[in-house]
Amino acid sequence: MAQVLEFKLPDLGEGLTEAEIVRWLVEVGDVVAVDQPVVEVETAKAMVEVPCPYGGVVTARFGEEGTELPVGAPLLTVAVGETADGRPAGDGSGAGTDGASGRAPAAEGSGNVLVGYGTSEAPARRRRVRPAAPVVNGRSRAQEPLRETRPADAPSARTGRTAPAGGPVPVISPLVRRLARQNGLDLRKLTGSGPDGLILRADVEHALRAAGTQDRTETTTATAVPAEPSAGTAPVTRVPLKGIRGAVADKLSRSRTEIPDATCWVDADATELMRTRATMNAAGGPKISVLALLARICTAALARFPELNASVDTEAREIVRYADVHLGFAAQTDRGLVVPVVRDAHTRNAESLTAEFARLTEAARAGTLTPAQLTGGTFTLNNYGVFGVDGSTPIINHPEAAMLGVGRIVPKPWVHEGELAVRQVVQLSLTFDHRVCDGGTAGGFLRYVADCVEQPAVLLRTL
Repeated sequence: MAQVLEFKLPDLGEGLTEAEIVRWLVEVGDVVAVDQPVVEVETAKAMVEVPCPYGGVVTARFGEEGTELPVGAPLLTVAVGETADGRPAGDGSGAGTDGASGRAPAAEGSGNVLVGYGTSEAPARRRRVRPAAPVVNGRSRAQEPLRETRPADAPSARTGRTAPAGGPVPVISPLVRRLARQNGLDLRKLTGSGPDGLILRADVEHALRAAGTQDRTETTTATAVPAEPSAGTAPVTRVPLKGIRGAVADKLSRSRTEIPDATCWVDADATELMRTRATMNAAGGPKISVLALLARICTAALARFPELNASVDTEAREIVRYADVHLGFAAQTDRGLVVPVVRDAHTRNAESLTAEFARLTEAARAGTLTPAQLTGGTFTLNNYGVFGVDGSTPIINHPEAAMLGVGRIVPKPWVHEGELAVRQVVQLSLTFDHRVCDGGTAGGFLRYVADCVEQPAVLLRTL
């Protein structure tokens, strides 16, 4: 007999607690092999394909495209082993069965959770997968299985237990708690639909919709004549803050709330830097980008001013300084702003940095960056000059301590060697966490960067 196994949304790592189904890659009745991608999901970090650890026949899918599911929620069920007529439930080659015996594989599957995220040898720091939330009918963001799998005597969607008086409120993630707080919703008054009364995001959204409906009903009842919309009133469009846009909003808000930042800036003559790049590219070989040269300058500056290659541990009240430079860079994509990270940027030359920037930028535009490629940065370089602007006051990429902003490089009047001349000028701005250093250190860092831009030979002397 075939054994039906349930595959749940796995722990995606990096603190992510939910994902949105973008596209199903299999249909009910399809035969899948072990570790075959079955669904494409979008997290707050990236878009990834999720492989199924079982081989067999897909018997049910859970959630329509566009549905957001928490970690641990059912994705699909697979029949493995032999069917009632004795045939393998796999792909004819025995996929999903234990050799010729036709026994179903062990419930733990292959151990592969996400393509490129490691196998059964994955590090032990991976968080435990939460138990699946029960099916909730009639709500827009709830699980919507194509086949009901909950036992007949299971509790209904809203019959979980409430939090004990004075005790902690069981909430599935900090994002859900923040959503309730921002809308003035008391979580203690909610009854969670998750296991043991766990409050899900869908519970909070349902309560907010109910509160909004009640407010509109009361307003209509209290008004003798409904108000007519004024002439020329434009329709209002509401865009959900979710996915990358939501993650960016949360991170920038946290940065502004927690980090006492300050910004200093300086104009620099980049004429010699541009000439140096032209000379390097004229010599043949791979072309060197301006961003790579600026990154090389940044890593040299951080070696002289390590205070800025740091973060603040607020709980321990300590400044954490890093020996390695993992350089983030802002990349604008159709899905929003992302910050890929170049690992060990301090060990790379300009050619290596150019190649890595190009590789990560292409992955960002294709939506294939992994969470590991979007986290762990220690300093960020933001080239907003590509948008045709001169200056900005960047918001620090929390939990880092500083960000260097680079404006466009344009011809401007400039006093050069005592005479007025037209030179290639760029504005550099440094936003820094005032907890990690004072203005003297930040100014020294920025001045060193400007000196290297104006006279690249300065960089050679300090290597």
